[in-house]
Amino acid sequence: MDPVTATGAEQLEQLRFLHRVARLATTARTWDELLGTVVDETRDALHAAVSSLYLLDRDGAYLTLAATNGLDRFQIGRARVPFGEGVTGRVASSREPLVIADVREDSRFLWVRGIDQRRFVVSMLAVPLTWNDQTVGVLNIQTERRRDFSQQDVDQARAIADLLAGIVEKGRQQREAEALAEELKRIGEARAELIALVTHELRTPLAVVRAYTDLLADDPPLDGRPSRDPGRRATRAGWHQATIQQVERLDRLVDSILQSVRVVPDQPAAVVPTDVGGLVADVVGGLAPILAGHRLDVRPLADRQVLADPPRLRQIIEHLVENAVKYAPPDTVITIDWRMEEGRVHLAVTDQGPGIPAEWRERIFEPYARRDTHTARGSGIGLYAAKRLGESMGALLWCEPAEPTGARFVVALPAAIGV
Repeated sequence: MDPVTATGAEQLEQLRFLHRVARLATTARTWDELLGTVVDETRDALHAAVSSLYLLDRDGAYLTLAATNGLDRFQIGRARVPFGEGVTGRVASSREPLVIADVREDSRFLWVRGIDQRRFVVSMLAVPLTWNDQTVGVLNIQTERRRDFSQQDVDQARAIADLLAGIVEKGRQQREAEALAEELKRIGEARAELIALVTHELRTPLAVVRAYTDLLADDPPLDGRPSRDPGRRATRAGWHQATIQQVERLDRLVDSILQSVRVVPDQPAAVVPTDVGGLVADVVGGLAPILAGHRLDVRPLADRQVLADPPRLRQIIEHLVENAVKYAPPDTVITIDWRMEEGRVHLAVTDQGPGIPAEWRERIFEPYARRDTHTARGSGIGLYAAKRLGESMGALLWCEPAEPTGARFVVALPAAIGV
């Protein structure tokens, strides 16, 4: 066979080999199987004794043994070579192949402590894996007997490395992304479990407070006799009713926190025609103590009916009013008004606080997102819970700037009747 024909046959064999490696690498079921395929096919293609793959750590300080078919497999994930040191480290740093005829006579060869050289390595070829102009790792090919690696060997090893760099790096990124997603899932589950536990533990003391409140308000029956102090009796009854309302409000708050950490609410919303004006009046009355430091302007809602789940809508309004109280300076106006637009009632709570920058108007509805100001520190749960409650019954909630300053939170609900 003439030289030209021999070269063509060798090139054809190399192309077949690269195709086989690409097919095997892309069909590997696991990361370990993928890397095992890489080193085994490389060793066989270059008729070597040992093939090993080192991957550069994300911090760029070390290369860690990722796969081997000749060294001690126990060292996979443990053996590390400093970047820039030894043959492997130098190839990673220079991004150029390196041929060592006899490692025993070359001071650049770094004997990594802890690796069992099952075969006595003599000659070595190391080529870099690069992807998007970044070093991914180094592929080493080693022999038991002295061998003068040819330029064809170097070219073939480089072709293998170029093919594998993208496959390995993308596989590595996928593994890291999956690991991160799993870690975030575990963190989310732990946080949800913690919040659920805390809120569940709140129910017992709330029940006790309610029981003692009922006992304290348990006046003896008059049995037809007039009260000696009817004003005081009426005052105590009012205090009892106000306390019970706040205990019930805390119960609803616990429910909303529990609901906010669930992907789907336990029960579907019971959407019915609801008197939004009467609901606003009830909420404002219940929150009167915390509204005392502000001036409240409630615009008449003209007996407007909306389609909503009344308890959930009540919680939304409570969250929005509490948010306004927290972030608006004392003695400023908090306005509750409405308008009809395209078959929806837009109920708005507006404050005269510092306002919310445009880049925060979506983030504030994320769980545990907090924008701390000099006026207040939020818990990061109220607005998220409000938005989730709204979505569960087909309502929309958003934030827009108020004029001349402040924030305006709008909840849009379908009107129960046409106008």
